[in-house]
Amino acid sequence: MTSSRTVHVIGAGLAGTEAAWQAAQQGAKVVLYEMRPTKRSPAHHSEEVAELVCSNSFGAKAADRAAGLLHEEMRRLGSVVIGKADEHEVPAGGALAVDREFFSRDLTAALENHPNIDFRREEVTRIPDTSNGDIVVLTTGPLTSEALTDDLQRFTGMAYMSFFDAASPIVTGDSIDFDVAFRASRYDKGDADYVNCPMDKEQYLRFYTELCAAEQAEVKDFEREQAKFFEACLPIEEMAQRGEDTMRYGPLKPVGLTDRRGDEDRKFYAVVQLRQEDKAGQLWNMVGFQTNLRWGEQKRVFRLIPGLESAEFVRMGVMHRNTFINSPELMQPTLQFKANPSILAAGQLTGTEGYAAAAAGGLLAGTNAGRIASGEEPLAMPVNTMMGALFDFITSASPKHFQPMPPNFGIIPVLGGKKIRDKRERYGRYRDRSLAELAAWADQLRAPAIAR
Repeated sequence: MTSSRTVHVIGAGLAGTEAAWQAAQQGAKVVLYEMRPTKRSPAHHSEEVAELVCSNSFGAKAADRAAGLLHEEMRRLGSVVIGKADEHEVPAGGALAVDREFFSRDLTAALENHPNIDFRREEVTRIPDTSNGDIVVLTTGPLTSEALTDDLQRFTGMAYMSFFDAASPIVTGDSIDFDVAFRASRYDKGDADYVNCPMDKEQYLRFYTELCAAEQAEVKDFEREQAKFFEACLPIEEMAQRGEDTMRYGPLKPVGLTDRRGDEDRKFYAVVQLRQEDKAGQLWNMVGFQTNLRWGEQKRVFRLIPGLESAEFVRMGVMHRNTFINSPELMQPTLQFKANPSILAAGQLTGTEGYAAAAAGGLLAGTNAGRIASGEEPLAMPVNTMMGALFDFITSASPKHFQPMPPNFGIIPVLGGKKIRDKRERYGRYRDRSLAELAAWADQLRAPAIAR
């Protein structure tokens, strides 16, 4: 069934490619806009859609891994991005990696040849008007052009968006050693909302020395120009370079915290705090630990912190230019804007992290755009699926502390019954539950099409 309502997809990255395809497959008229090559991005090198600007890997393939489960969910929902990734896969051990040139070229051809897609190579500087019934899907990624960013700020009414992002690592609560760490808030204000990892002087000096010597990730030229914006959230390694005690007078200050488990109150030389990241308390953000260290170095150095020796990291600290909106304030789990349900968004612009997560957002946004164009109700995904959990997180996390999130098992609601200690078995159960609920949701998705 075709519709007279047009779906405008802005940006032909992974999210835009998937969104345009899904809407078009439902019979919607789609206009897909890509500013390259009319206007270049500092990160892209080709004119093809869905260019992989960093690694050529989509992450682990196995469905009992977070990335692999996301791939499998998308595969079962007819994702064009994952379909082409499977087609152009190259050997990469347990990861889904692709020949990036053939992958992007094939996707470009697929979009250009789709009868329902009008592919336009031009820059969009304002969000298209939806008063005529048209639908808009914003998929402009972390390098949204200045003009469109200005218009997006006008639309959202938010003066602040993160243009240069420093994010702290996130660890799972199950991997924190609570024989060492303790729950408390500074000066006992409110509930015991923070996890605290105490250090004595010897432990702190060892951590400080290794942190100062750790290797940093390379910053791209166009990002280095923006680094001056970082003073408000200084990388922890830069703070350490400013003096041995700088961290102890900053995020690692030991004052106002008491571990009441012993007979006597203990005094600490330094304390690392972790803040709850999700509603269920499965994820914990390292407060003040925004960083540009290489990921291997982050694991090595941060596991020197007492209580985090076996920490499982679901997101590493990053430092890069990254335009993203405050999705918890602005968006619904259907990926529609609260202020205007005819406008949707997907990809890194919404605060998801990673190739597959960007395309997954495009899949839901494109599906819902097609449904709206056909007069059907948009759908949210089951929160027990990896896709649904990811979209639920970005639309329900704390707006005050919102940062981009990759797919991980920490955001999926816990299993009922007795806790499963074995990680692989637990993740396998998550997989089985997810795919079962996805199948039921897919039946619901297809039901209106059968009726038509």
